[in-house]
Amino acid sequence: MTDKPWDARLSAWLVRPLVNTSVHPNVLTTLRLGVGLWGAILFASGTAFNLGALFIVLSNFLDHTDGELARMSGKTSRFGHRYDLLSDAVVTVGLFVGLGLGLQDTVGSQAITFGAIAGVAVAGIFQLRHAIEQRHGKLAVKQASAVGFETEDVLYLLPLVTLSDQQSAFLYAAAIGAPVALVIVVVQFLRQPNTTNSPS
Repeated sequence: MTDKPWDARLSAWLVRPLVNTSVHPNVLTTLRLGVGLWGAILFASGTAFNLGALFIVLSNFLDHTDGELARMSGKTSRFGHRYDLLSDAVVTVGLFVGLGLGLQDTVGSQAITFGAIAGVAVAGIFQLRHAIEQRHGKLAVKQASAVGFETEDVLYLLPLVTLSDQQSAFLYAAAIGAPVALVIVVVQFLRQPNTTNSPS
């Protein structure tokens, strides 16, 4: 589809050769999860922020590959969808918690608190968005997009944050922005009627 974001289009092109193979979309989800967790671990080390950012960016890109392969190969499943959502949440929470742990020596122990705040807020957002999707379908949680980029694509700028040594400012912004975003999603959740529409 022409309205797909750029990374989804590239993902579709890359996984097309796998359509008629035994490679299952859940394998790509597991790869995405592993790469993202390794990025979080590198952040937590406090000594490899640039490398950690690259792993997080790669994980964010790989997040599109499983869905594209599932749709093209006809291997979509409820488990695969939920596994993908869980992996998204774990990697994103791990990103902030790992960053908080990695910055504690330079910023202080409050970095861990900021990381935990951002991580818990993000976990809440994922849970509520999943509940909204269950009620009203995927269109209800479709991200804002423009010129082929979605809201989540801001993570592709993460290497610029670490290269400019602004990871502490990024963490502070996340500790404020993530709870604000959680409140917005809570309001969105409460305002919608309680009808069930299982994701396809």
